[in-house]
Formats: sequence, structure tokens, C-alpha cells
Amino acid sequence: MLKETALVDLHRELGAKLVDFGGWLMPLHYGSQMEEHHRVRQGAGWFDVSHMTVLDVHGADAKRYLQFLLANDVAKLTQPGKALYSGMLNERAGVIDDLIVYLCDFGYRVVVNCATREKDLAWMQKQAANFEVSLIERDELAMLAVQGPKARALVGQLLPVPDLGVFVGADVKYKTSNVFVARTGYTGEDGYEVILPASEAVAFVQQLGEVGVAPCGLGARDTLRLEAGMNLYGHEMDEAISPLEANMSWTLDWSDSGRDFIGKKALLQQKADGVKNKLVGLLIKGKGVLRAGQEVRMSGSEASGLITSGSFSPTLSTSIALARVPVEFNGECQVIIRNKEVAVDIVKPCFVRNGANIVKAI
Repeated sequence: MLKETALVDLHRELGAKLVDFGGWLMPLHYGSQMEEHHRVRQGAGWFDVSHMTVLDVHGADAKRYLQFLLANDVAKLTQPGKALYSGMLNERAGVIDDLIVYLCDFGYRVVVNCATREKDLAWMQKQAANFEVSLIERDELAMLAVQGPKARALVGQLLPVPDLGVFVGADVKYKTSNVFVARTGYTGEDGYEVILPASEAVAFVQQLGEVGVAPCGLGARDTLRLEAGMNLYGHEMDEAISPLEANMSWTLDWSDSGRDFIGKKALLQQKADGVKNKLVGLLIKGKGVLRAGQEVRMSGSEASGLITSGSFSPTLSTSIALARVPVEFNGECQVIIRNKEVAVDIVKPCFVRNGANIVKAI
């Protein structure tokens, strides 16, 4: 049986098309994925992301544990509420999951993906055996993302949110409940992610509707994140893909030469040997839709690459993709669509941010 969030009945009332997503019954759209996409780019929309797993990390060794567990260094988090994005790697430097970790008064809060929940928790518990640390799953909480250029102002009508920097969160009051609000997201737009008691979720999103924030489904969330060049687990990265080949080098903290973390030895070897592939953006030059799994070729090369995520871009009104290709691929390439070669340009793996076209050649 599929798991359900606290908002499932409201999704039905709002006319959502519900689908299986990572074992959860989630809204794909509420009638028009295209309208929902533009709503976030131009105004504000809310997403139910309560399928994500919220895990609180307590204990005397919480910091040391996370420094070993994650490739990025939580020592960078020096003020409560500050957030960090990191990969959680295996010994071969493959990505078990990508996640966000927040520094909190009690320790740390980690948010992981729903599709990788069981293996994430098993791996994290296994690594915790050598540390004085406890992992507490907060399944009584719901999580919402309110995104778009008007999102912060509209949420501010409902919650007393302080002036937060990007990737910073704070505890605020909603009615009599504590709510954690962070200036993070997965759309390439400004906005908040809100973690609140599941019992308050329906009332809160109904109030969001009253101030002009409408619901959006996972379909729009995917095209928004693709335009923003944000990785999706199982597509741009997985346990066989190194961060060095997934455009995640910026998340690797090498500054403390004495800090060991899982996968570090393998990463150092990969760095010394040189990687064979890179993650790039593709912009179609003709007609057609780029899709995951399509082959990428370059004239004069016997090697080939593969599209990891692709779709029509509502903002750019053309087809775009992320692809893993050999490091020598540049300029114009060809994608095989229905046994025909279609020309594409290789560009930087980010197409739209804050509503603007930022496509750039590599």
C-alpha cells in the first residue's frame, strides 16, 4: 500500500492527479503542469514535499559523525539554522543520496529523499555505531515548499519569518506550534521550505490559498528543477556515479586535510587519475523532445554519452536536457531521437534562475 501525506485528502479535493512516487501517493498536477510551472516562475506556488524524510541527529558526537558521514563539512555551519548541501557517499565514492543538513540548537537536522529512505537510514545507522549519537526520525512532521518571486512576501503574511539569508532557517510560531522555515528550495526561485506538525498542514496550506499561493504538483517541480540545473537522484547521480562526474565537485570539502570521510580515498584517486565523463546541459537546435536515456554523439568520436534528464522547458519554450558525456565533448553534438540524429548545443548545466534565461556555452 502506498504511503500518504497528511494532505492527501486535500489533494483529492483540489482535483490532483495522484501517482505513485517512491512509494508515496503524491500529486502529479492539479490540471495543468504548464500553468503550475509558470505560476512558480512568475508568482508563487506551494508543493507538498512531506514524502521527504526528516531526521534529527543528537548526541555528543553529532558533529564528528556527520563530518565522517558526509563529503561536505558541517564544520562550516557556525550559526543555528544554517544549511549545507552534501552528498552521502559509499566507499567507492558513489552517491548514496544527496541531502540538506541544518545546524540546530539540539544538534543537526537532516532531510533525505523519499525514494532512498530505507537504504539511507540503514547506512546512517550502520555508520553511527562508532559514535555517541542518536538518529530520530520525525515522521510526525510535514514539509512544504513555497516557491516563486512572491513566495517570501506571501508567507510573511502568515508567519513571523525573520530576514533570512539563502540557505538559512529559523524557528517561528504558527498558532501554538513551532515551525521551522528555511530559505531553501528545488526550483531555481526564491522561497521557503517549511517543516511543521502534520496536524497543522491542512490549515496552513488553506491559508496559503487565501493569500494567493496555489498548489503545484511533482510534474512542475521536475521541470523547474531541470531548468535550474538541479540534480535528481537516480538520474544525475546514484551509487555508481561519483560527485566528480555529477557536477557536485563544489560540495566536496577538501579544506581540512586531516578530516576523513567516507569515499574520500576513492575520490582522491579519481581526481589523480582524471574522470572520463562530465555532466552538461543540452539545448536542442531543431524539433523534438529530449528525454532521459537518449544517446548523445559527437562527430569524430567513437564514444557516446547519455541524457540523464530531459523535457520541454516551459520557460524557454524549447527542449533541454542534462547529460553525462565524455569530457572531450563540446560545442555541437547529436542526440538520437527515434533513430534520427538531432543537433544540440552543449551548454552549462543550468538554464534558468530567478525567472531569467542564463544559458551559456561551455
